[in-house]
Amino acid sequence: MPILMVFIDGFGLGTDDTSANPFTAADMPFINRIMGDKSMTRNHVGQGIVRENLAIRPTDACLGVSGIPQSATGQTVLFTGKNVAKTAGRHINGFPTKYLRQVLYQNNLLKTVNDAGRKAVFANVFTTEYFDAVEQGKWRHSVTTTAALAAECHFLLVPDLLSGKGVFQDITNEILRDRGYDVPIWEPETAAHHLLRQAAQNDFTLFEYFQTDHCGHDQNWDLALVLLNRLDRFLGTLAEHLAEFDLELLVVSDHGNIEDLSIKTHTLNPVPTIVIGNCASRFAETASLLDIFPQVLEYLELEPVFSGPESGVDTCWNNG
Repeated sequence: MPILMVFIDGFGLGTDDTSANPFTAADMPFINRIMGDKSMTRNHVGQGIVRENLAIRPTDACLGVSGIPQSATGQTVLFTGKNVAKTAGRHINGFPTKYLRQVLYQNNLLKTVNDAGRKAVFANVFTTEYFDAVEQGKWRHSVTTTAALAAECHFLLVPDLLSGKGVFQDITNEILRDRGYDVPIWEPETAAHHLLRQAAQNDFTLFEYFQTDHCGHDQNWDLALVLLNRLDRFLGTLAEHLAEFDLELLVVSDHGNIEDLSIKTHTLNPVPTIVIGNCASRFAETASLLDIFPQVLEYLELEPVFSGPESGVDTCWNNG
């Protein structure tokens, strides 16, 4: 069955510290239920939870490299299966460097699926203003957007959102409304149904949510409670209706952040890999971010095809 991957930026497994970890206080009935009526913390997940059609695994984001895990390398590892942090000798934050872009253009999950004649879709909705800003040098593409470009994915725009074909990055469309777009405010459940209908048409679908990472950097406790509840409702609706759309749900992250609001930075915590559906047992041994790429391809019965030589570390410091 097709896979729907929800990538949540900065979504780690923190401690049981009620003063630092909003997971211990947020209204998250879905997550708490699959956790066995417990909050999703490092202690409660332990070595992992594996039941029928469910796997929750603590997943290493440090990758054998000293320092705090960062977005550019963590996400590139997720989508390519290459330990680019180790090759670079450091965790690279923010947007992908020239070296990381080269690796993403050689191969990534979206590209592998499309190159095999199957269908991969990046379900996030974009605005034309975003692409104009990139063209003018005011903004840069993220790892996920670079991966989609490398895969020659069709990008969804606001008209696609209005016709129910995609979801904006904040789930509810509030940011679009604030920017002057005439779009409806969606409940998380509504957005989830739109994403399910989109994903049912593809072999592999990716949706990215990064408000969690922003919130963690801001150390905003009240907002964290709102965002975690929003995510819980969104993920819970996806999980509840997976079977209707013949889908498997895979929830991944690149590093921790929102689970420890006592600090402004990312964390050294493992991240949860959550798998719901018939393929859950295939991910029961997930140990690090490096495992996600080959496990997804194995499930989809695809082989990675790399186009171009490996880059040396001498290029990885170039942020251009």
